[in-house]
Amino acid sequence: MVAMDELDPRVKRTRRMLFQALEDLLAEKEFDAISMQDLAERSTLNRGTIYLHFKDKFALLEAMIGDKFQAHFEARMAGAGAGCLGAVRVLILAVCDFFGGMGCREHRGPFAPIVEATVRGILREYLIEGLKKGDKATSCADAELRATAVSWAVCGTVQEWSREQSIPAEELAGSVLPLVAGTLYLD
Repeated sequence: MVAMDELDPRVKRTRRMLFQALEDLLAEKEFDAISMQDLAERSTLNRGTIYLHFKDKFALLEAMIGDKFQAHFEARMAGAGAGCLGAVRVLILAVCDFFGGMGCREHRGPFAPIVEATVRGILREYLIEGLKKGDKATSCADAELRATAVSWAVCGTVQEWSREQSIPAEELAGSVLPLVAGTLYLD
């Protein structure tokens, strides 16, 4: 995924317009009822322009979620070290914040898998980088396997937690941390 600050200003503007149009439409109707024509009208962009950026509304949704989570994740992780328990706790809490506070609760069902897959992918890439920098992984394949396992564990657990939120996020993070610490060579 290309970071927004690395994009051409015109591309950034178009993406912002499309993200805003999709958010506005999601506040009004179900995702399944939103058409590319609705997005074109709401964003004041030509449908052809939309298709230059996104193959369909699912790709647009995925990009919007990725952009939102990436910004939230980077803000939450600012100053947290990549290889310590404290950073992993912050990582878990960032996912809790995002899943627990995600808007459009009535729309969560249809695109929950897209949200989870997008968040999981961002976590996985972050963890792979950390494992490779920490020189503890025995190979690239080892780093990828460990990052994959932890990203699935964190996202799956937090997604389940977000349905009821029966315990505070801090308590959940404290429970999940020991489960993933060994996988990340942190114990």
